[in-house]
Amino acid sequence: MRKNFGAKWYLYPQPVFIVAAYDAAGVPCAMNAAWGGISEEDEVSLCLSADHKTVKNILERGAFTVSMATAETVVACDYVGVVSGNDVPDKFARAGFHALKSDFVEAPVIEELPMTVECRLKSYDPETSRMVGEIVNVSADESVLGENGKVDPAKLRPITYDPMNQAYLVLGEKVGNAFRDGLALK
Repeated sequence: MRKNFGAKWYLYPQPVFIVAAYDAAGVPCAMNAAWGGISEEDEVSLCLSADHKTVKNILERGAFTVSMATAETVVACDYVGVVSGNDVPDKFARAGFHALKSDFVEAPVIEELPMTVECRLKSYDPETSRMVGEIVNVSADESVLGENGKVDPAKLRPITYDPMNQAYLVLGEKVGNAFRDGLALK
């Protein structure tokens, strides 16, 4: 038996992305965004309304970063989602974030968030709120790398948003091998 919820935006998992950009004066701003993901091999797409201060900064500067929120940073990451940069100009600092200048785009890398996708703005449609960024670089702090030199999700501890229960959940348990386990059914 199934329960119907109607036409809702319930989809699992929903990432907790922290999108950051500099304003014209070089002051960083960040926001929490759950509606987004990889849309091409070299691009990310996000659904961000034009009234956000961070979106205004992205449109002005043409660049942004997308970082994965982590279990360790949940309070700061939630804060940049519940407070507007239009009302609190120093919300980045109040969250306890520190900006590192990206070597690839004119956008801040948040020191406290260990994995970041650095993007150049490709397009933005204010009618649909769809923003597309060209992925220029992906960086990760060595503290979240495994023995193989790749990001270890157990060390990164990224969180997802649970829209039905308004909660953040940490990812981590491995349950299978991608592009391999399904071969058993061939």
